[in-house]
Parts: sequence; C-alpha cells; structure tokens
Amino acid sequence: MASITIDISDEQLQKLQALARESGILLEDLLRPRIEDWLSHPTSEFAEAANYVLKKNAELYRRLA
Repeated sequence: MASITIDISDEQLQKLQALARESGILLEDLLRPRIEDWLSHPTSEFAEAANYVLKKNAELYRRLA
C-alpha cells in the first residue's frame, strides 16, 4: 500500500483529529472512505449533473441576472 503526505493547516488537522477521536477511529480510517468515494464517482458525473441543472434552470438564471 502506498502513502501520501499533504500539507494542511494546524486548524484543519485539529478538526480532523477531533472528528476521528469522536468516531473512535484512526485519522487515516476517517479519511480513507472519503478518498474512495471521490475515486468511485468520476468528475464527469458531476459535470453532467451540473449541466443538467444549468440547462433546466437557464430561464430562471437569465431572469435573475
């Protein structure tokens, strides 16, 4: 298994550590499911959904502009 290192602020780290502690799990175990979720939902699905909403509401957006 590979490892990565990222830079985050001390405040972000403290918040993540608190969430993990409250859940009674390791920080890595808190983050792993979210990463797996990102990888299992390609951005094309998001783009398709966003385009659908934009087209569906185009007239509303035009009037609000």
